[in-house]
Amino acid sequence: MSSENAIHIAIELSVSSWLVAVKTISGATKSRLHRLEGGDASGLLKLIAELQTRASTQPGDVAEVSCCFEAGRDGFWLYRLLTAHGIAAYVLEPTSILVNRRARRAKTDRLDAEGMLRVLAAWLNGDRQICSMVRVPTPDEEDAKRTHREREHLVQERLRIENRIEALLFTQGIRGRPSLRSWERDVAALRTGDGRELPPFLRAELDRLRRRLLLALELIRELETERAKTLDAAAMDDRVTQKIVSLKQIRGIGENFAAVLVREVFYRRFDNRRQLASYVGITPMPYQSGSMDRDRSISRAGNPRARTAMIQLAWLWLRYQPASGLASWFRERVGTLKGRTRRIAIVAMARKLLIALWRYVETGSIPDGLAFGTGTTAE
Repeated sequence: MSSENAIHIAIELSVSSWLVAVKTISGATKSRLHRLEGGDASGLLKLIAELQTRASTQPGDVAEVSCCFEAGRDGFWLYRLLTAHGIAAYVLEPTSILVNRRARRAKTDRLDAEGMLRVLAAWLNGDRQICSMVRVPTPDEEDAKRTHREREHLVQERLRIENRIEALLFTQGIRGRPSLRSWERDVAALRTGDGRELPPFLRAELDRLRRRLLLALELIRELETERAKTLDAAAMDDRVTQKIVSLKQIRGIGENFAAVLVREVFYRRFDNRRQLASYVGITPMPYQSGSMDRDRSISRAGNPRARTAMIQLAWLWLRYQPASGLASWFRERVGTLKGRTRRIAIVAMARKLLIALWRYVETGSIPDGLAFGTGTTAE
């Protein structure tokens, strides 16, 4: 395939329509725009086939097609469809694309699609600083994340319901909420701050919230049971399963933390610790200008779910691994300081802990002072 008749395609995806910007390398100065109905994959493939036919200069010659679109709500099914048909597809990380920094700039689907064309051309020409491309997971890797992500949403739903119950009771001068085990008796005994029984409509709303809370708790238990069965049934020669089991053996790391870290981070390959910390988004951002040279706050450009889990785990590490080298480093660095200094230090410790756990699951290198055990674990 010749690069002279190569075709670059950028797709601006939206719910109602897809705007397809096309540019051929053979002397074309302007891009052509085609609008398709949103989700019309067959129409897109037909359009690409027609473009290849037009760009072919000799019988039997097929023009090389490179297609890109931004990562978004459509997920990765379109990427897999295009690659299955022999089309080179690229998924752009939207926040990594360099843009004009003027206070106000035009924003239309046409400008976005044409901008992606320029980014794609620069990327294919070797400019890796123009943007970042998403590493698309396999269908199995993507599906393996469903369990802990669904559990996360259910836990958030549980907290919302519990907070709603407490807020409704607080409006009546009642602090605390009834126990689910003795709900009827506890609600009947409640009295408002001015000595009245709970109004009937409020009691009805509280009962509906109780049923929603019970359902959320039941679904969380169901998910955790399915996750345990899946892990037990998985082949122990599976590399990902081995990593989860290895992390669970560490005191302070439970099934949920192990699943999140492995399914979100450690299933990927990283060449060095900088790539690892950058992917999670807990690396400080350097700021250098003239005589000023310092580190700013963390980038937060990586996986937010993994970043949250690591910071939570860092706090729990101080409790469950007090004799470890990392816990000692934190105490020596922070001492009795509170507030912002402590929060900054815990992020630095989370970065060190992430690297230590990565080395542990990849090479078996045991962190300094690590304690194993089946005692109380954090979720």
